[in-house]
Amino acid sequence: MRSVGFDAIATAHARVLILGTLPGVKSLEQAEYYAHPRNSFWWIMGELAGAGPDLTYQHRLQHLKHSGIALWDVCHAAKRAGSSDANILIETVQPNNFNAFLSCHPRIEMICFNGQEAEKLFRRMVLPLRAGIHAIPQRTLPSTSPAYAGITREEKLSRWREVLAPFIHPSLR
Repeated sequence: MRSVGFDAIATAHARVLILGTLPGVKSLEQAEYYAHPRNSFWWIMGELAGAGPDLTYQHRLQHLKHSGIALWDVCHAAKRAGSSDANILIETVQPNNFNAFLSCHPRIEMICFNGQEAEKLFRRMVLPLRAGIHAIPQRTLPSTSPAYAGITREEKLSRWREVLAPFIHPSLR
């Protein structure tokens, strides 16, 4: 099945770009980033930026924008059976246009990957196309996916906080 991702969630003052791979089945059904109820992303964003799962999706996005966090995926489109990143057919990946995004969002100081698969796709599909992107620091964070159960949700939060806290205004944490 060919999946097409969502537009970036960002404002001109965004300082951090969080990248996933491609929306999963539940996210595509609901037209929302990280819609699977067991995905820890919105719980973590609630703890770090006040964008918790108790808010409406639109309010969560407003909190992310206000905190300077941009959200997007490496893939604009790709073929994948189900939601597992391991099932993305690499030869079908169409990466998002990072040249255009970074031109419109010049204040990005950090790129964070929501899991190793997002980082691997980025390195393979995006870095060869944009030389200047190497200058932006990049960090791979533990995947918020329920499929990544190697560490607890609280440990995931701790690692995300370590990287994102310097970029989020203290009043939002």
